[in-house]
Amino acid sequence: MKIIETAIPGVLIIEPKVWGDERGYFLETYRANRYAEHGIPGVMVQDNQSFSRQGVLRGLHVQHPHAQGKLVQVYVGEVFDVAVDIRRGSPTFGKWVGVTLSGENKRQFWVPPGFAHGFLVTGESALFVYKNTEYYSPATEFSVRWDDPDIGIDWPLNGAPELSRKDSEAAFLKDIPAAHLPGYEDYQ
Repeated sequence: MKIIETAIPGVLIIEPKVWGDERGYFLETYRANRYAEHGIPGVMVQDNQSFSRQGVLRGLHVQHPHAQGKLVQVYVGEVFDVAVDIRRGSPTFGKWVGVTLSGENKRQFWVPPGFAHGFLVTGESALFVYKNTEYYSPATEFSVRWDDPDIGIDWPLNGAPELSRKDSEAAFLKDIPAAHLPGYEDYQ
């Protein structure tokens, strides 16, 4: 596998090795010891899958405490996936990294604990899967506005995105009390 470092330390793009021929292809989507060599925890406790149509934007989602690291991938379709550093005291606080994930490029994206995460479906639809380092905890989940001008994500939009009620009512990062945000020292 090939590891691509991003502008934010710890946020990684992973290009798995794909073996293919006229019959199809094979690839490892996760191997704990190999991923651990690059700082991705060897213990994942929950796998999730979502299916969405074009124009759906999910996020920016956060859990704190019980912050989740997420290893994300698209099996079918295409998304623009984003990680935003929301760790108090981080030198990259409020900065974001985005990457196109698709069934075709088979890339994975590592979103460490302490980051807000979201994606926009840019293909006709997307089958999106992810491994988590912590269990889903609805009592500690919240959302950051997808269009927060202080973050300034350059979403590849064609019109307004389709949002859930929760995401359309999310707060701007500056309006979230610091005590509700993860600390940089907790998630390095």
